[in-house]
Amino acid sequence: MDCDICGKHAKVHLTQLVGGQIKKITLCDDCAKEKGVTDPTGFALAEMLLGKTPGKVVPAAPAVAGSGRKCPTCGFTLEDLRRIRRFGCADCYNTFRDDVNQMLRGMHKGPKHCGKVPAGMMELHERTQRLEELRGKLDQAITSENYEEAAGLRDEIRQIEIRAAAAKQTTDDSLP
Repeated sequence: MDCDICGKHAKVHLTQLVGGQIKKITLCDDCAKEKGVTDPTGFALAEMLLGKTPGKVVPAAPAVAGSGRKCPTCGFTLEDLRRIRRFGCADCYNTFRDDVNQMLRGMHKGPKHCGKVPAGMMELHERTQRLEELRGKLDQAITSENYEEAAGLRDEIRQIEIRAAAAKQTTDDSLP
């Protein structure tokens, strides 16, 4: 594909929802750098598509005073995250974890995806979650030296694993 601006070979492909419509643009490396695509705080596809000079993204929501924390890697603040509506780097996820979880709770039912599970997989999914929960409790019991509780949790984990192995064996035996 060719760059939409200069016609050179394009390596950057961008898609954004603008005014309820999907807008796409392709850029070569030079045009991408010139337009600020490589800087997460300085690029807005809508501005480029509308022919405006690239610059800072216009805030989508009023700025709310935050904790003043900055990502140690890229220097992003919570205000930048709210304004730009994307992270500056991978470390931003951990830096702003609590704030992002609050945002997700406001947008969805919680920070954990609870979508559909393929047919026949629900039991496996529930068993896996239960085992993770029990193993976490087992680690806590061992750390707090509560060995009686740890033994009970260990036995419960073993029972679940034995039932799972038996169910798998039954399934494997029924296959041609």
